[in-house]
Amino acid sequence: MIRTAIRRALIVNLGAMLLMAASAGFQVAQAEEANAVVIKNFMFSPMAVTVKAGTTVTWKNLDGEPHTVVNDAGLFRSAALDQNETFQFKFDKPGVYNIFCGIHPNMKATITVQ
Repeated sequence: MIRTAIRRALIVNLGAMLLMAASAGFQVAQAEEANAVVIKNFMFSPMAVTVKAGTTVTWKNLDGEPHTVVNDAGLFRSAALDQNETFQFKFDKPGVYNIFCGIHPNMKATITVQ
């Protein structure tokens, strides 16, 4: 009876620790600062950002694979970003800017500039 109670307590504690570790990992994948986009798991996160004109947006690649940041209208194109490398672009004019990865075109995001 006591062994069963100890086993249950250990399982509950292990589950709680795994949940905390998983949520900590999720937070790392989120953008850590305003106007930042993280590239992780072959996705831009967040996928939609709204900023004021004159704002610089920073993209950071956290994947082990290279990615690029490309505007579909040809306004800018980053070099291939390796893991932990960044790219910045200052958005001076209002509008909606569609972004994708030139290496993995299914990765898409939108920057709305007001």
